[in-house]
This record gives sequence, structure tokens and C-alpha cells, in this order.
Amino acid sequence: MAIGVWISLLLYFALMLSIGFYAWRKSTASSEEYMLGGRQLSPAVAALSAGASDMSGWLLLGLPGALYATGLVEAWIGIGLFVGAFVNWIVVAPRLREQTERYDNSLTIPQFLSNRFPSRAMALRTISAIVIVVFFAVYTASGLVAGGKLFMSAFGSLIDSSTFSDYSIGVWLTLGIVLTYTVIGGFLAVSLTDFVQGSIMMLALIVMPAVVLFGSGGGGFDQASETLAQVDPNFLSWTNGLTFIGFLSAVTWGLGYFGQPHIIVRFMAIRTVGEVPKARNIGMTWMAISLIGAISLGVFGRAYAVRNGLDVGDSETIFIVLADLLFHPLITGFLYAALLAAIMSTISSQLLVSSSSLTEDFYRLFLRKEATDSESVMIGRISVLIVGVIAAFIASNPDSQVLGLVSNAWAGFGAAFGPLIILSLTWSRMSGTGAVAGLVVGALTVIVWIALGWNSSFLGGPGVYEIIPGFVAAWAAIYFVSLATASSGEFRALEKS
Repeated sequence: MAIGVWISLLLYFALMLSIGFYAWRKSTASSEEYMLGGRQLSPAVAALSAGASDMSGWLLLGLPGALYATGLVEAWIGIGLFVGAFVNWIVVAPRLREQTERYDNSLTIPQFLSNRFPSRAMALRTISAIVIVVFFAVYTASGLVAGGKLFMSAFGSLIDSSTFSDYSIGVWLTLGIVLTYTVIGGFLAVSLTDFVQGSIMMLALIVMPAVVLFGSGGGGFDQASETLAQVDPNFLSWTNGLTFIGFLSAVTWGLGYFGQPHIIVRFMAIRTVGEVPKARNIGMTWMAISLIGAISLGVFGRAYAVRNGLDVGDSETIFIVLADLLFHPLITGFLYAALLAAIMSTISSQLLVSSSSLTEDFYRLFLRKEATDSESVMIGRISVLIVGVIAAFIASNPDSQVLGLVSNAWAGFGAAFGPLIILSLTWSRMSGTGAVAGLVVGALTVIVWIALGWNSSFLGGPGVYEIIPGFVAAWAAIYFVSLATASSGEFRALEKS
């Protein structure tokens, strides 16, 4: 490995750790500081933190890999995500920022739900915390899989050992770096590193497609289109082989945004409600540029590989292959840092949200109600370590697909929390019993759908993405159970807080 690559990576690691120590000194004195940064995030930091924690290694590995393998038809996932994120900023962000503070200064999503529906507080905190920890263990594992693939593909064998593979070293090394700054600096460290990482990711997704398309061996738009037409005449078609169910399964990824705790918690931490529109504009601009870059990388990366006879064994590693081939080692190191940024930004956010739920919704609820702030911060740090290690074991299989793991966890959160969050913020007739019903029905529907394989094949046809039945079932459960059970004593109307 060229020395320039290591120099770039070491500088990146040093920056991340420096931010962690800065945040430790600045904002870890209380639970609110450790878990929400004292609700003092600027619009730019909140926006890029939400975006970077959302996209993960999926943006640089999973999405380009899907487009590389299948064609432009896979871009519908990105379009669905963009629309979903925009609606999330409009509907959820301002309401969640205002109401989580109004309802007893809630620090976690389970805590907000229990304060919003006090008649079912215990059930909501317990069940939602379990859902968060279980699905985040899988979601975090997807990031560690991406880290393992990066190490295995880019760095080669560092040690001659029959016990540890390059992949497993990558998994544990990725986890170790993330744990260090997350355990030390808490939410502020995660948010500030997300801001830096989001900037690096966007820059990489501007530079890489441009060089692939217009650099030596690229050939420009015309030659790339001609090459792809030879590979598959329908490669650049938006509808080739796309069924109605397939279209729905792609665009409904956007439904997941409303229920992703690691994303919507950023809304809770923005300084004021009035700054939400500014954060939205920054976040959506970042997302548009990044998605276009990732889509372009997958499409034109395939053209470049065909024109130049590249053998890309795993389509999800096209970013790594091209970074190593086309750039000076210092730039290659920067691009690897961009991939690590995508991976680490999401892992750190997920670990912190899981830790917050374990601390506030288990430890302080069942074990130590009188726990001090310093004790809660310590338990939060221990919880980060525990969830991280569990995720590393889930990620131990090098054949795991990043996109597959992400899709399962994304659907689980989207169905369990999406309708619950939207309706709890906007519908005053929602009852606590309805909230519990929606949470349970949404999560179980997704789990059962995956277990039966209906996301791969349904009634002899193509599979239906599990978020669709899960989201619909959860919404219906909340609506009908609320109408059947709501009474003046069971729900707290939004206007009567």
C-alpha cells in the first residue's frame, strides 16, 4: 500500500479522534449533552449530520453496486429516498423539535412516546427500546460489513494468520475507531464528525464520477452510452424489467425516513424550530448532489470497467476499485477516507441512539431511577460498547450484502416507527393503545414478511419490499385501535399539553 494512502487515512483518523476529544470537553457533562448535544446543533451541522448518518456505506457501495450490476432502473430507490427525506423535513422535523422539548424535555424517541401517551408509557418505552436495539444491531452490522469489504478489497493482507482474515480485521478496526470517538464525545462528537464526513462524501461523489467519465479511458457521455448499449441495450432505461410491484418496492424506500431514530434525533437537537427550514435546504442540497454522484458512479463506472477490461468481482466494490486505479495515492487515501466517513457516520449515530435507549429506557426505567447524570453518561458509554460488539459478530460473514442488511433494518424502523411518529405529531385523537398496536404490528409484519421470503417472491411473482405491508399495517392498526379505545383519559391532545 502506497505511503500516500496511509498518510491520508492517518490524517483522517486523527481528525475524527480530535473531534471526539473536543466534544468530550465541550458537551458530555449531562445526559442531555451526551445524548442530544444540549439541543444546540447549528442548521448546517444538523443537516449534514442527518444526511451522513442516513446514507452510510450504502451510498458509496450499495447504491453504485446495484446500478453497476443492473442498470439505471435501480435509481428509483434514490428518487424515493429523496422524496421521503424532503417530506420528513417538512412534516416531522419542526414538530418533533418542538414537541420533544414540550413533552418533559424528552431525550429519546421512546421517552417522547411515553410522555406523549402516559397511559401506555411503560409499554411504549420498553417495546420501542427493544425494537431500536434489535434493528440497530443489524443496521450497524451493515456498516461493519462495508468496513470489512473496504479493508479486504483495498488493503490486501496485512498479517499472515489462520485466525484473522483481512475482512474480520476491517470489521473490528472500523468498529474500534468509531467506538473511540463515540464513547468519548457522545452526540456532539457524532454530529461534528458527521458534518466533516458528509462534506468528504459529497466531494468524493463529485470528483470520482467526473474523473471516471471525462478522465483518461472514460470517453465522455457519448462513448459511455455506446459502451453500455453494447453491454445491455436497456442498461440506461428507467423502466426495463420494472413491474408495478418492483416500482413500488423501490420508491417506497422513502417511507422509511419517518421512522429512523438515528436520523430524526437530529431534528430534536437543532437549536430552534425557526432554523429547521435552513437546515432542510442545506440537507436536501447535499442529498441531491450525493445521490446524483452515486448513481453516476454506478452507471459510468460500469462503462469504464467494460471499456478498460476491468474485472470487478463484487459490484459493491466498484468505488474501491476505481479509487485505487485512477488516482494518486494521496487522493486514493482521501477517497478511502470518504468511504470510511460514510460507514462511520452511520455506525456512530446508530450506536449512540441504541445506547441512549438502553440507558434512558432500560437502566433508568428499571434498574436505577435515581441515577445521576454522570452515572447515566457512564452507562451510555458501556452500552455503546455492548451494541458495537454484538453488531461485529452479526457482520462476521464476508458474503453479507450491504444493501440487503440495510434494506431489512430500514424497513423494520420505517414500519415500526414511521406511522407512529407521523400520527403522534399530527393526530390529536391517537391513543396510547393505538400507539402500542402500531409499533408491534409494524415490527412484526416486517419480521414475518422477511421470514416467509415474501420480499424475494410473493404469490409466484416478484417480491414485495417488506416496508410496504409493514407501514400500511401499522398505520391501520394505529387508526382503528385509536378510534376504538381513545377516551378523554387515555390520550393527551396535542393542543392541551
